[in-house]
Amino acid sequence: MAEDAANDADQPKKKGILFPLLIGLFLAGAGGAGGFFAVNMGLLFGDGETASDSHDESEHAEGDHAEEDHTSRPDIVDVAFVELDPVVISLGSNENGRHLLFSAALEVAPDDAEAVEHLMPRVMDVLNSYLRVIDMDELHDPRTLVRLRAQLLRRVQIVTGDALVRDLLVTEFVVN
Repeated sequence: MAEDAANDADQPKKKGILFPLLIGLFLAGAGGAGGFFAVNMGLLFGDGETASDSHDESEHAEGDHAEEDHTSRPDIVDVAFVELDPVVISLGSNENGRHLLFSAALEVAPDDAEAVEHLMPRVMDVLNSYLRVIDMDELHDPRTLVRLRAQLLRRVQIVTGDALVRDLLVTEFVVN
């Protein structure tokens, strides 16, 4: 018995990990709920308008069609589209005879449309260069168009500058 007491004194006591874990989970949940509440109520990143207030205002606005104000949506008003020439790219070996027909439009600010049109030869060169190296197997994947769009937009923004081109809209993507 004396040996058991001596062995117990030599071994350090195990501290429970469950209690600190539960405290941490509780604090994380409380912080997440508090952050959600603050953002939803507009206390952090808003003007104090709640989601229900904006819903009520939108119902009143739908009733008055005569007094609609289109200036409340400036993102639609100040947009211009620069059409790109359609591109036909041969895919794979010449024996296959497969082609990609691609056309797109660039979303720009109306003031920047002329500057982007001036850089159009460089933009078309970037598009042709990238589309030319696409593997035929990639085109069978349904996620390819999203990936291509992102890659092409980034390359166009490198040529034109990040501030000029907002988005690239694929208007035609046909593989025959």
